[in-house]
Order: sequence, then structure tokens, then C-alpha cells
Amino acid sequence: MADKLNVTKRELRPRSVRANLRKEGKVLGVVYGYKVESTPVAFEEMALRKILREHGDNALIELNIDGKKVNTLVHGAEVDPFTNEYKHVEFMAVKMDEATEVEADVTLVGDAKGVKEGGYLAQTLYKVTVSATPANIPERIELDVSELGIGDSVTVADIPENKDYEIVSDGELQIASVNEPVAVEELDEETAPEAGAESTEASEESAEDASEESSEKE
Repeated sequence: MADKLNVTKRELRPRSVRANLRKEGKVLGVVYGYKVESTPVAFEEMALRKILREHGDNALIELNIDGKKVNTLVHGAEVDPFTNEYKHVEFMAVKMDEATEVEADVTLVGDAKGVKEGGYLAQTLYKVTVSATPANIPERIELDVSELGIGDSVTVADIPENKDYEIVSDGELQIASVNEPVAVEELDEETAPEAGAESTEASEESAEDASEESSEKE
């Protein structure tokens, strides 16, 4: 089921119109895609943030454009790097029975056996590309890592099949692994020569200082 977002058409000119909309707290955007001509719009930022917070970046959003209902996905967004506020958002109108490719977050679940044995879990891939109809795009993909021991890893191919979507990313891409802990002894061995060298240098400097003081007295 699509989340609803009210938007209003806006004029591209003059620039003062856009400036006034921003002063009112509105975000500028554009809608294009399936059976929709490119249409500039404006909307309330908090309304969109609420939808994406509750249902993820791939939420299906039903726009109400002057009484016309259009099913869309957020296709791109320009965000202010300092305030984190939206500056411009692109909505892509979609056909509900046609598959589209999007990126979905990968979330690891479960406590890996290897972590309990002293290893540490490292995730290297956080998103995968999936193909699905708009209503079946996953909010996130969960991957169980509870059976991973030290030295084990999981790849895209290990993601369980799902009738609602198809994984498009390369199956050989590694998602996460449980690595061996770095032993304290190894760290000591690596730092010991440096400490020893520093100690030797300090002793030599002390000896030189003592020799210079002795020469001055003579």
C-alpha cells in the first residue's frame, strides 16, 4: 500500500516564486516517468521525511497532484550538506505491474558464533540491487549470520530467495565476514623493538650528556 503525499504544481519562473516557497518551508521537486509529463511540484518536507523514516528510502509514494493520483518512488534527492534539509527531490512515476531495479539495504541479524569465540564481525557491503514491482520492493533485506564461525563469510549468493523480488547484484560479492582477533602478544611483539630502540637511544643520549658535562668541568 502506497503512502500518500500531497504536492502542488509550481511555476518555474520567476525565481522569486521558488524563493518564497522555500521561505514557507516547502521543498521543490519534479515528477516524471510513466504516463506523466515532467511536472515541477512543491511539498512539505516533514511529510516526506515521515514516510521515508517509517518505510525506508524505497517507499511507494502516492502523490496527489491537483486531484490526480500518481504512484512514485524517490529517484534522487539533493540535500544541503550543512543543514541536511532537502533542496530538491525527484519523484519517478512507476507502472505497478512492471519490475524496476533499486538498491535495498542489507541488515545483518543474529549473533555470529565466531564473535562469541573472540572474533569480530565486519560488514563490507551494505546495499544490493534488487528487481521488483513497486509494491514488492523490500524495505530492507535481512541476512542471518548466527552460524558464522571465525574465518567464515557470507556473499550476495547467500541471501535467501524471495518470491517478491530478485537479487540483481553479483552473487560473489562479499557482504560480511568474521575475522580472527589480533592477539595481544602480536601487538607486543610489533611494538617491542620500537620501545627497545627508544630505550637505547635514550641511554646513548644520557651517556653523551654526561660526557659533555665531564669535559666542561675539566
